[in-house]
Amino acid sequence: MGKGYAEGPAAEEAEAARERGDHLARPGVAVTRRVVFGSTPDNPTQHLIGYADEVDPDALFAAGKAWGIKVVNAVE
Repeated sequence: MGKGYAEGPAAEEAEAARERGDHLARPGVAVTRRVVFGSTPDNPTQHLIGYADEVDPDALFAAGKAWGIKVVNAVE
């Protein structure tokens, strides 16, 4: 006789879902990235320079290559 828990097709599916990592998926959660905006000699109006993990805003400013820099979160 069964114990009444953790057996049968529903329990097997729940175990398979845990193994697949279904509990890790978070639908509806937006992915954000840090974006660098600023002005450059080629384009003196503020525009997208790049992603913060690809460009160094401090180095750009120190070298005089960009000014008016701001780093913001952007949703992908």
